[in-house]
Amino acid sequence: MQTLEYDAIILGSGLAGLTTAIHASHASGGTLRIAIVTKLHAMRSHSVSAEGGISGVLYPDVTQDSIELHAYDTVKGSDYLADQDAVEVLVNQAPAEIRFYDHLGVPWNRTEDGRIQQRPFGGMSIPRTAFAADKTGFFMMRALYDEVTGLQNVDIYHEHFATSLIMQGDTFSGLTAIDIATGELKLFIAKACAIATGGCSRVYGFTTTAHSSTGDGIALAYNAGLPLKDMEFVQFHPTALVPSGILITEAARGEGGYLRNNKGERFMERYAKSKMELAPRDIVSRAIVTEIREGRGYRHEETDMGYVHLDLTHLDAKLLDERLPMIKELSIKTLNIDPHKEPLPIRPGAHFTMGGIHVNINGEVMKNENEPSKGLWAVGECGCVSVHGSNRLGSNSLSQCSVWGRIAGNAIARYVASAQNVDRAYATGKAEEEEKRLNSILSGSGNVNPYELQSRMQSTMDNLVYVFRKTQELIKAREEIMKLRSMYRDIEIKDKGKPFNTNLRDALEIGNLLELSQVIIECALNRKESRGAHFMEEYPNRDDVNYLKHTIAMKKADGVSIRYIPVRMTKWKPEARVY
Repeated sequence: MQTLEYDAIILGSGLAGLTTAIHASHASGGTLRIAIVTKLHAMRSHSVSAEGGISGVLYPDVTQDSIELHAYDTVKGSDYLADQDAVEVLVNQAPAEIRFYDHLGVPWNRTEDGRIQQRPFGGMSIPRTAFAADKTGFFMMRALYDEVTGLQNVDIYHEHFATSLIMQGDTFSGLTAIDIATGELKLFIAKACAIATGGCSRVYGFTTTAHSSTGDGIALAYNAGLPLKDMEFVQFHPTALVPSGILITEAARGEGGYLRNNKGERFMERYAKSKMELAPRDIVSRAIVTEIREGRGYRHEETDMGYVHLDLTHLDAKLLDERLPMIKELSIKTLNIDPHKEPLPIRPGAHFTMGGIHVNINGEVMKNENEPSKGLWAVGECGCVSVHGSNRLGSNSLSQCSVWGRIAGNAIARYVASAQNVDRAYATGKAEEEEKRLNSILSGSGNVNPYELQSRMQSTMDNLVYVFRKTQELIKAREEIMKLRSMYRDIEIKDKGKPFNTNLRDALEIGNLLELSQVIIECALNRKESRGAHFMEEYPNRDDVNYLKHTIAMKKADGVSIRYIPVRMTKWKPEARVY
């Protein structure tokens, strides 16, 4: 087994991971030896799919926007579950991050007088989402990747799939990863690590996310005995294309798109009269599903999926071509629908993991409810800081990746400067144990097809753990997932070779998803209220007396241990969430 030693490891290569690497390098004056470990080629990370933009208050004197208003919108959008001190960090630092990307060369859309243009987004009082057409994530990733590849002290390990975190007590020591090209397990030893592996929306079948969004980093932390937070809160994006699940950016509504039912009505007037199509995502998703359930939607012939229409036909053709070119291209290529001429079939799809690894305001991974571990951070979607609470406002996610990427990168540089060396013998022993476990899976004689387990899991989550939830359906989902997890012990890996064994990689990803789906369900069952993206039909109201608190989930031998910690509040007391 090859052993590679670095000062710091960045696990994941999306916006959060690359940003963390850049700032850790800069903060150390280029002396920190950094390894970026990613299961994909770095530029294939799911961040390239971010379409709409990044939020921040750039021109308050011109737009009458304010930092305070951005914070209020975020807290209200979170249904008051966001930690308000973290929200204040987000909104205060986001403007500088947008300008940082400007300096890296991101081609922002601009006004005629040269200002960075900002578009409306759901739940935002003022247009504050900076954008580069509808390919914002791609352009940001390209700028970051160009910067990272110019840093002599950073090595990128493309197509290396992490299989375990090595913790010596409460201190990070290293991780193991399969080199996909050779199939060999490698041990990466370092004093510090930032997990930046994104969310786990692939527990669902109908999702806007890439096939790579399998929650690997979240599962690694959970299996290492570290706590997860608020995993019941899964965001469903209102406008996923039917039947593929491809994301149709919120910017389509920000630029003036309408949602219509089968009567041609702009039905959002019934649900959020002041915001209409630009209400927060949880409200719009529930509205769409309600229209479908009450017979005012359409049915897709091949899949029987219910849907409504996203109507862009009234928009100026030049505006559509300039600001939403990818949406037009995707619609024509996948459905042969020109959005200039016909409305698009859409329904809510799993989109964003608002929960994740329990971290504090500095992005440090917690070892329990209240104490941080040493040498370990989690940034971006996989780390629950929590700025999104129970419902994320669109375009705050890219701000979160950028702000905590900088915070974690600077902190890692400081930590490594004084941290003790890793116990190499301990890390090696743990890596050898992991190698035996993986060899056992690869050579096993089971007869269960892991892809069938994946299909059953996704069907269960789509049907029983969706926009509207019921206790009995969640119980049924839990029983099915536990059965699937039991069957997973007897999976069959048909490809017994090592080089490019995507069969083994897929099976390990499916194992991660099965584990996390159980956590989502257990957390949902324990929250007997409706808040943000978690809507329980038996408990349709928000309950601030009993549930104004974060869920903490930890692994135990016979399932999931659930505890709670308070929400941190500074200025904004809970009030009725009306739009």
